Amino acid sequence: MDEMELHKVLKGKIRVNHAIEVTQETLKLLYTPGVANVALECAKDPLKTFEYTRRRKLIAVVSDGSAVLGLGNIGPYGALPVMEGKAMLFKQFGDLDAVPICLKTQDTDEIVKIVSSLEPNFGGVNLEDISAPRCFEILRTLNETLEIPVFHDDQQGTAVVVVAGLINALKLAEKRIEDVKIVVNGIGAAGYNIVKLLFEFGARNIIPCDVHGIINENNALHEYHLEIAKLCGTLDRSGSLRDALDQADVFIGVSKGNLLVAEDIKRMNKAPVVFALANPVPEIDPAKAYEAGAFIVATGRSDYPNQINNLLAFPGIMRFAVEKQVKINNRVLRVAAEVLASAVDPKPDEILPKPFERWPHEYLYHELSKRFSVFAY
Repeated sequence: MDEMELHKVLKGKIRVNHAIEVTQETLKLLYTPGVANVALECAKDPLKTFEYTRRRKLIAVVSDGSAVLGLGNIGPYGALPVMEGKAMLFKQFGDLDAVPICLKTQDTDEIVKIVSSLEPNFGGVNLEDISAPRCFEILRTLNETLEIPVFHDDQQGTAVVVVAGLINALKLAEKRIEDVKIVVNGIGAAGYNIVKLLFEFGARNIIPCDVHGIINENNALHEYHLEIAKLCGTLDRSGSLRDALDQADVFIGVSKGNLLVAEDIKRMNKAPVVFALANPVPEIDPAKAYEAGAFIVATGRSDYPNQINNLLAFPGIMRFAVEKQVKINNRVLRVAAEVLASAVDPKPDEILPKPFERWPHEYLYHELSKRFSVFAY
C-alpha cells in the first residue's frame, strides 16, 4: 500500500472520541440540564475553562498553506493533510489534542483576527507553514495580544533543535560558541530565529547569507533581513556565500539543496561543523562533506546520522506551555535548547536524541516544568 492508498483508506489521520460513555444518566450531567451550571461558571471566570473543559490539552494547528514542507505555496487544501499529520504527532509525542485549521486567506491582518477570535476554544496555538516575512509579524502580534501561548514551529522549534545540536557538535570539536565563526544561509522563518537564538547563547561572529550572498543594507529583502544584518554587523559588508565560508567553523544551511561543493568545505577552518538542513536534498551530500574534511555533518533527513528534526522540540515545548499556560519567550527557547543538548552524551554520529523515541519529549516537558513555575490558573 502506497501513501495515496493509505490516506484514502484512513480518510484522515486523527479522530475525536468522547471521554465517557454517553448514557441517559451521564447525558443530563454532561449536557442539558447539568452543563448550564458549568457554562455559567466559565462565563463568570474564563480561567475555569482550563478546569472544566478540554482546553488545557487542546491546541490549534494553524496554517495558510503558503510554505508547506518543500512544496511552497500550495494553499489551505494542500496544507490540510500536512496539518493532520502535525496533529497526529502532537498526540503521539506530546499527549495534546490538536485541531488542524487551514485558512483560506494569506492576509496577515485577517489571519491575526481569525486566530484571535478562536482563542476561547484552545489552550495554545501552533502556527505552521506560513511564509516569511509574514510569519514574523503574525507570531509577534499574536504573542502580544493573546493570553494563551503561541508557537511557530518553523521559526522557534527549528531554532531550538539546531542550537541544541550545535552545542553538542562544538563540544565534540572542542570549540566555544563565542569564539567560532558561523555562517547561516537562508534567513527565512528558520534562519532568522536560529541567528537570534545563537546570540542568546553567546555567539558573536555570525554571517547571515541569502540568495544574494552576505545580507547587507543594499540587498536585504525586507525589514527582518535588515534587523539580522544590523545584529550581525554586516550592513556594510558584501560578498558571496563562498566568501563568507572562508575560515568559518560552522555552516548552517536552511536554504536549498546542492549549494555547496567539496571546495567550499575546504575553505572552512579545521574540524568544521556542517549542518546541511535543506530537505529533501541537503546543501551538500554528507559523504562529500566528510571527504572534504568536515568534522560533524547533520542533515534534516532520517536516513543519515545526526538528523536535525524539529519534532524533537514542538511536542514537549507546547505540552509544557499549554498545561502551565506559560508564554513561549526567548528564555523558554534557550532552556529548551539546553535541555535537548543535555539529553545525550554526544558522539560524532549522535549529537541529539532520536526524535521518534518517546523519552526525549517527556524529558523536555518535565525539565521545562521543573525550571519554570508560572501558572495562570
